Amino acid sequence: MSRAIVSIQNVSKLFGSITAVDDVSLDIAEGEFFALLGPSGCGKTTLLRMLAGFEIPSSGRIMIDGQEMEGIDPNRRPVNMVFQSYAVFPHMSVTDNVGYGLKVTGVPRAEIDKRVKEALALVKLDGYERRMPGQLSGGQRQRVALARALIKRPKVLLLDEPLSALDAKLREAMQLELVRLKNAVGITFIIVTHDQDEALSMANRIAVMDRGRVVQVASPAELYEFPNSRFVADFIGKINLLEARVAGMENGRLLADAVGIGRVAVPFSGAAKSEIGLAVRPEKVKLDRSEPAVGRLKIRGRVREIAYYGDESHVFIEDGAGLTITANVPNDARTTQGPVAVGDEVWVSWAPADTLVLTE
Repeated sequence: MSRAIVSIQNVSKLFGSITAVDDVSLDIAEGEFFALLGPSGCGKTTLLRMLAGFEIPSSGRIMIDGQEMEGIDPNRRPVNMVFQSYAVFPHMSVTDNVGYGLKVTGVPRAEIDKRVKEALALVKLDGYERRMPGQLSGGQRQRVALARALIKRPKVLLLDEPLSALDAKLREAMQLELVRLKNAVGITFIIVTHDQDEALSMANRIAVMDRGRVVQVASPAELYEFPNSRFVADFIGKINLLEARVAGMENGRLLADAVGIGRVAVPFSGAAKSEIGLAVRPEKVKLDRSEPAVGRLKIRGRVREIAYYGDESHVFIEDGAGLTITANVPNDARTTQGPVAVGDEVWVSWAPADTLVLTE
């Protein structure tokens, strides 16, 4: 990893008797696109606001670009923040909005004009200089907010749920734009989001937070394929979870008795408690009319429900004891008829190697 441009050391934040951030330590590398991900109330926005200087830590230290941030006002920190609400001035043109931060600090007009032009080119708003915010779409107003933040050339750009007000298609396009923008300017981006797809598609690394604590920090692929707990597995993507009891180890495989499928053997090299969770992602579950090959973990059931999403369908299969398994089936043929229908009896199966062993 490159040098840490942000170092959060044992930081906690209390609001009265409520602990919003609980002893968090993180190093964020220079040039990284880092995401703070978690449900509402997990502390991610409070942590971002402490980086910006809008909240003061109750304990711990924050270092940015090698400098201790204690006592440093927000306007003197080497960061800038883009808010969920855009916070553009409605009475100012695009040019005046973007150049405002430079104007109030006394930068000469010629330098402001040059940097406004560069910033608008970065966010692909060339030609919009004279427009007012009321003449812009939500996505364009968000680009104005980004340009205004970037024009001051911060070491770190802080993004607080910046895409949540946009519609789904525009949000997806803006995710790609933010990655392009980060690569173009080469500075560190730290984004707060509760949207797992947003974090997975943009970030180099993600810190998953729960109840004020960081529960796992990893790359998107590692978080998805190797979550360290039930919470992370369930929060990142969709999951089928079976409760199980450990029966022992055999040739590098964990033996467990799982609800709905009985004794199974799955690859595992760690230490397990007596009660564990066995999980599998829906896209790794296969549907068959006939019984699957020996060696696969399998359950026979009946299709209870099908949710159609265009590119794929989520098929919910229930066995005789009420256990439900979800399989994601790609709609790879141009037809209105799916591979199965509600009421069909089918087998669901998956490879032992695709099974997650969750000990927490």
